[in-house]
Amino acid sequence: MAGVPNHEIDPSVMRRQYRSEVVTEDSLAAGPMEQFARWFLQATEANLFEPNAMVVSTATPEGLPSSRTVLLKHYDARGFVFYTNYRSRKGQELAANPHASLLFPWHPIARQVVVTGRVDRVGRDETAAYFRSRPHGSQLGAWASEQSAVVGSRAELEGRYADLAARYPEGEQVPVPLDWGGYRVVPEAVEFWQGHENRLHDRLRYVREGGGWRVERLNP
Repeated sequence: MAGVPNHEIDPSVMRRQYRSEVVTEDSLAAGPMEQFARWFLQATEANLFEPNAMVVSTATPEGLPSSRTVLLKHYDARGFVFYTNYRSRKGQELAANPHASLLFPWHPIARQVVVTGRVDRVGRDETAAYFRSRPHGSQLGAWASEQSAVVGSRAELEGRYADLAARYPEGEQVPVPLDWGGYRVVPEAVEFWQGHENRLHDRLRYVREGGGWRVERLNP
């Protein structure tokens, strides 16, 4: 068949034994955000490439899903924050169905964190503060890109960027786009996955219950 490589790589034979310390219920923090802070620190200390990279999955009201990698920009007791264009595909889906899943794929240390919850927009003051902390070029990029919309060519995109760079040269404040801002994923459940030998992985999930959290262990 045309286009099929002569030497196919068979993914079914790819296997790796994970050798890690067992995660017990007693070793967990009282809440998921404290536990996430512990693991995030360890992922950072392990020199993972962009440990704040997470897969954000959203869905239409009809249940049609979409996923993309986004960078976590803040987390605290309220949840996990990322920024994007409100008119992007994820922005439109969140407007219609304000729920999302986050996946932190920390493969080199055989860990994953999976978050599910509702999504709220962050306030404009918080958005503006973060926007002004971004590099000048990234601020211009937020204006130049009509995220997720079809563009005729790369030259068209670069042309818009060049026009903006001329209008707002380095050192001049770039206004915050009205259709750009932050989202906070407020967790309803957070699963901490640790890989082990023979697929006997640890899967410990915090589930919101009243004003606190219940921890349950899942089969791997």
